[in-house]
Amino acid sequence: MSEWLVLTIAMASACAVVLTIAVLSNRRVAEDDDPSETPDVIEYMTMMIGVVYAIVLGLAIAGVWEGRSAAQESVRLEAQALHEVSARASVYPVEVRDRIRADVDAYVAHVVGDEWRSMTDHASLTDEGTRLLDRVRADVTEYEPRTDLEGQAYQPLVDQVAAVDDARGARGQNAGATMPGVVWFGLITGAVVTVGLIFTLQIRRTFRELLLAGLFSVLIAFLLFLIWDFDAPFGRGISATTAPFIDLFPHATGG
Repeated sequence: MSEWLVLTIAMASACAVVLTIAVLSNRRVAEDDDPSETPDVIEYMTMMIGVVYAIVLGLAIAGVWEGRSAAQESVRLEAQALHEVSARASVYPVEVRDRIRADVDAYVAHVVGDEWRSMTDHASLTDEGTRLLDRVRADVTEYEPRTDLEGQAYQPLVDQVAAVDDARGARGQNAGATMPGVVWFGLITGAVVTVGLIFTLQIRRTFRELLLAGLFSVLIAFLLFLIWDFDAPFGRGISATTAPFIDLFPHATGG
């Protein structure tokens, strides 16, 4: 059973139960009942729907912001691990050290250029990036240490390459949108209902009431746009950046 079918059944069932109870309750109302003594249920329901929707919006914004922060952190960890590989390779012979650093620079240049565009446009990593990282791994793991100092540096270098691979995998997982379609359905439906409830309160055409209604609608639209913008950590305006790579490898990125 799909999640959309489950959602439809749950919503229809809840609505049917509430309406049934309301109809049965009205049939039992006595003839001398005075509805003026009951608080205005419309205002109460409007307030509660607004509060519930505000909570949902807050949770959605917090979720996509956390995803964006995690994406930026994965970029920082990847860049820092690559920097450690370049720095720790200084104990190796010149030809080995230069080969490792050249391959690291080639990988960084590819990530900042082609792979970043691939994540932005297609929400995926590139095969070329995988190949370049495999070359860095081969440079590190296939070298046989010849001195005690090289032996001491070997395992930390291997660990740093593994950290790069792990951070790159996290970067790839964070490249796409994080909000499921059913959540977007709830957010948009909630926005329509919340804004539509304004008209149940007999809004008039005074400047003050129209201004407040307009500002309320603009606020809802802005918050939905904010969620949409944060939902793709690498693909839209307020997204994760290549700053960690540029800061640590200015010569490789042209920074």
